[in-house]
Amino acid sequence: MKTKYIISGLAAFSLMAISCGLDYEPVDTYSDVTEGIENKEEETIYKNRADAESALLALYEDFRGNQNQLQLDWLLIGDVHSDNAYAGTTGSEVVDPATNDLNGTTLCVNRDWNYYMLQAAKCTKFIVGVASVGDKSLTDAEINTMRAQAEILRAFIWFRMVRMWGNIPVITTVPEDITSENIAESYETYFPAQNTEAEAYEYILKDLNDAYLYAPEGNGDKTRFSKDVARALLAKVYAEKPVRNYDNVIKYVDELTARGYDLCPEYGDLFNIDGPVKDGFTATSLFTNTQESILEVHYPVGSGNWASWMYGRCLEDWDNSFSWAKWITPSRDLLAAFDKIGDTKRKEQTVVYYECGWSNYYPAENYPFMYKVRSGYSNVFFLRYDDLLLLKAEALINGNNVDLQGAADIIDRIRTRAGVAKLKNSEKNNKETLFEVYVNERRLELACEGERWFDLVRLDLVEKAMAEAQRNDPGRLPLAVPYTVNSYLLPIPQDVLDTNPNVVQNPGY
Repeated sequence: MKTKYIISGLAAFSLMAISCGLDYEPVDTYSDVTEGIENKEEETIYKNRADAESALLALYEDFRGNQNQLQLDWLLIGDVHSDNAYAGTTGSEVVDPATNDLNGTTLCVNRDWNYYMLQAAKCTKFIVGVASVGDKSLTDAEINTMRAQAEILRAFIWFRMVRMWGNIPVITTVPEDITSENIAESYETYFPAQNTEAEAYEYILKDLNDAYLYAPEGNGDKTRFSKDVARALLAKVYAEKPVRNYDNVIKYVDELTARGYDLCPEYGDLFNIDGPVKDGFTATSLFTNTQESILEVHYPVGSGNWASWMYGRCLEDWDNSFSWAKWITPSRDLLAAFDKIGDTKRKEQTVVYYECGWSNYYPAENYPFMYKVRSGYSNVFFLRYDDLLLLKAEALINGNNVDLQGAADIIDRIRTRAGVAKLKNSEKNNKETLFEVYVNERRLELACEGERWFDLVRLDLVEKAMAEAQRNDPGRLPLAVPYTVNSYLLPIPQDVLDTNPNVVQNPGY
């Protein structure tokens, strides 16, 4: 007689996350997570087309709805942990990244690991399950297209994880339910060891290369995991050290260009809300699906993005949640970088000044706030053409076929839109000087979007940039620990280490 199942397949994926789930919301209704599913030789995860379509929609909704990890914590690491921003508030949750005091109990580190592990598990379950829909109502082409969308999301998640933690567990199969008969051999499935950073990147590339063949065309809808999203992610992945291939960066950026992607005429088109929003806000004020956007999330009226409360004023409701200090406070170092090259346009779209009730880093009567998510209905961008175009400039500077003029032309194009003077010949013709200009250009173009820290890591500039910020920025808090090569990766959550002896902490923690 078959032994009763102890725990189900999806739970096997998420066990590491749930066991240390600081922000995990328990499931309180019957499901295959709480009750288990019967695991036969060929398990049918989705019985019919409706089940599969519903599961894919759920992946999109998870992506859209989890701005705590996807945006808020991303900015904590990308900007507050770098020279772009101060902690904002005085709580340890934001002070720890600002002072390089991260450890295995830091809240954002714990909840991010939990979230990403669980979302990757959901993607894997879908990828495996959609291949064997019970009633065979889906054609092979439809199955490939659905699978490719989940592969893009899974690659996106793994890409974030490997940039944050380096060696991560990469799980690509759905484990069978644990029974009293197989518990010994199932142990490593439930408590997996980490794959190396290089191995994780190979899995990411495998997902993206499959999605490159089978993902749907976006057809103007920038909220979909389309072929163009796969192209953009491939370009970003190939810019990373473990798999760096600048020729491929150029290849995929050029394909996006051929697909019609371009810079918006005005930088503010990406973030602006037209009209006097304090006196009356309408969702039609927002720019969506622009020629520059590759992947974005929309928040129509009635389903706003609460994360906007964390940055400054929520412009559709002027006084809403404005009684407490905000998380991402632009640094004096960043403001000075804008001013040094006369960059007023991008500065005005990145930073806004209000009077407030606190003075943690600036005088309360003229306090700067991060301004790129200024409404609960603002779009959140995850991939944009300007980011990719600048990566092409990097490839032209540092790649095998150096083209300084081509790189300078791209930087000048970005600067011209921003109303900044074009590069001098002395800057264009010297590789080292042009590279320094390029790094600064990425900083200003993508400020307060979570990219700065990961650029510094990718380009081995952490120690230099953070030492300069500590020396030149009087507003920065004292460091708990100096930035070293061990700072490049985040600590593995302590609860994960306690739960899974197969996971090893990163050096320096």
